[in-house]
Amino acid sequence: MTLTKEEYVNVIPELRSIIKDVVKRNMAEGILFSAGTDTSIIAYEAIKLNPKLVAMSLAFKHGVSKDTQYIKTMVDFLKLNHETHIFDTEEALQAAPKVVAALKTFDPMEVRNSLPVYIGLTLMKKKGVKSLFTGDGVDELYGYPWLFHLSDEELQKRLEAMWAEMTFSSIPMGKAVGIDIKPPFLDPEFMEYSKKLPLKLKVNIENGVKYGKWILRKAYENDWPKEVVWRPKAPLEAGTGTDILRTHFNNQFTDKEFEELKKQILSEDNVKIQDKEQLIYYQAFRKHFGRPADVYSSQIGAIECPYCKGHLKTKISFCKICGAYPI
Repeated sequence: MTLTKEEYVNVIPELRSIIKDVVKRNMAEGILFSAGTDTSIIAYEAIKLNPKLVAMSLAFKHGVSKDTQYIKTMVDFLKLNHETHIFDTEEALQAAPKVVAALKTFDPMEVRNSLPVYIGLTLMKKKGVKSLFTGDGVDELYGYPWLFHLSDEELQKRLEAMWAEMTFSSIPMGKAVGIDIKPPFLDPEFMEYSKKLPLKLKVNIENGVKYGKWILRKAYENDWPKEVVWRPKAPLEAGTGTDILRTHFNNQFTDKEFEELKKQILSEDNVKIQDKEQLIYYQAFRKHFGRPADVYSSQIGAIECPYCKGHLKTKISFCKICGAYPI
């Protein structure tokens, strides 16, 4: 995607002006801070309006958090009122049923990714924080790295498909906890502007590396430490270290127990359980809601997931109930 300076230099002032507006319009008392492009932008703009902004980061005790070094750099740079909460397997296990109940899903990746956020929300609530920034929406609007192999035309179609179906776990979890979620990048002004931006401003090459959110990084590259601006994208589970959580959850069942419960669930509920981690989440889902086929019953235009038998409308062939792909 060849790009000349003239093609993007005039976009930056307009983009930054919109970002300032949406942050101001969606001001919050605190932020869950990963030092990714999205939360770094919000913190950078919000701290000017509220120097007492409360920031919290989450890290799994037994994992390796890829966010840590970047968080330290940006916390020092912005002089944030910040703390990192390190949680363990027991805390994650206690939170898991509550996440399942809030999100109405037993998709392992969705629940695992949402666990640190839920824990952070509960801790912020205890601190008396009533509203919280999240960086939701940027990856969906500007492109995930796992889509970079697609042609420009295919990538644009995938983005548009995501825009039609995108949902964010922080919003229902915030409601469950009692915290008002403030996502500036889901503000209609930012969303509409971003959707209209040329794809080559969203995904492009910098120093031989392909980046998503390219124009957002470019907009702040002269203001922040370079290592943060051009840091690689780290999914939430890698950023917090919870990508290893499934290994710890596996210890909750013996192989024999898992196989017996797996067969029982298939026989009684007609649900195919994929692994031990998903079994933990399914047990919580089943206890709270019932069988997926009954909770997500047939409706016009919906397809049946062959794994959980729930029905949903989707153009991206992904089951938001159990996480099966493709369906």
